[in-house]
Amino acid sequence: MKAAVGDRLIVRGHRVGEPQREAEVIEVRGDEGGPPYVVRWTENGHEGLFFPGTDAYIEHIEPKN
Repeated sequence: MKAAVGDRLIVRGHRVGEPQREAEVIEVRGDEGGPPYVVRWTENGHEGLFFPGTDAYIEHIEPKN
């Protein structure tokens, strides 16, 4: 998994009917875009260090010109 600042991290729900969680990547601490990431969660604005598991994926956001 590779991410850049501004990308969106999405974590799938673990149970049927459980919503997915979304966060913005605000810092990349791993080598060459790898984890861990500092993220800001969309639902509450909490910022923290995140080590993604197999239930997570990255949506790459193109920079605005």
